[in-house]
Amino acid sequence: MKQYLDTVQEVLEHGSRKTNRTGVDTFSSFNVNYEIDLRQGFPLLTTKEISWKNIVVENLWFLSGETHIDLLHRHGCRFWDPWADGNGRVPSAYGNFWRHFPIHEDGQPRFNDQIRWVVDELQRNPDSRRLVVSAWAPGNAQTSALPPCHALWVLNVQNTVEGEPLLCLHLTQRSCDVALGVPYNIAGYALLLELFARFSGIQAGILGHTLIDAHIYTAKPDGTMAEYDHVPGLKEQLTRTPRDLPKLRIDASIQALDDIPALLKAETETLLAFFELTGYQPHPAISFKVAV
Repeated sequence: MKQYLDTVQEVLEHGSRKTNRTGVDTFSSFNVNYEIDLRQGFPLLTTKEISWKNIVVENLWFLSGETHIDLLHRHGCRFWDPWADGNGRVPSAYGNFWRHFPIHEDGQPRFNDQIRWVVDELQRNPDSRRLVVSAWAPGNAQTSALPPCHALWVLNVQNTVEGEPLLCLHLTQRSCDVALGVPYNIAGYALLLELFARFSGIQAGILGHTLIDAHIYTAKPDGTMAEYDHVPGLKEQLTRTPRDLPKLRIDASIQALDDIPALLKAETETLLAFFELTGYQPHPAISFKVAV
């Protein structure tokens, strides 16, 4: 996928060395932007293998609004474990604020279901410019151990030259781990776009992505922290020729937001059968150690 490899090249060539809360240095670039057309295939990275199971489970978990990691564990997904509290919950989980955003009405605390509103508004007014979903709740984000990285996303309907509507999605991401996070972010939001296309009956079109701080973890100048150095693995990917993108087929039984909760109760193989990915032939996986 050229857009991803161009991002890797941009940060490696022009990024500046920065320190950060993890203690591991990064090369960082500001305001990287690209577009991906989902009509050309599903954007799952081919220059290294990516876990399709993890993408499906994580993003359905987000849509559910659940914060407990038990559901993830049932499907063998443990990437949120470092951020869970002693009760196994992740208060800053994206879905928590997508489905239960804290607001006040008449001086009383309330919660807003942004996902439900966007789905309904797409039916009422698909040309709306207000189809916004925010995960950034200041009361949580300003004190959280891991405030939302993908802070805001917006759905928007555009028309082709033939006058056919296309559902597009733009993701604004404040913090972007190029090696580990960004490939999953691309595929995850592409899956969300395909799901909202199904919910609305509007064909999926363009995925836009703004990376505010696009960074690559690297060893210290004195050679320490080398176990966290993502540069060699990314340079390896730059030598690999991207392969054809796979195709995604979502089962016809999934038509509405309310069809999602039941899927999460299924066994893993049954769940993945609803999201059939064909033609995925990636290069071998490359391991990167996460800086927590």
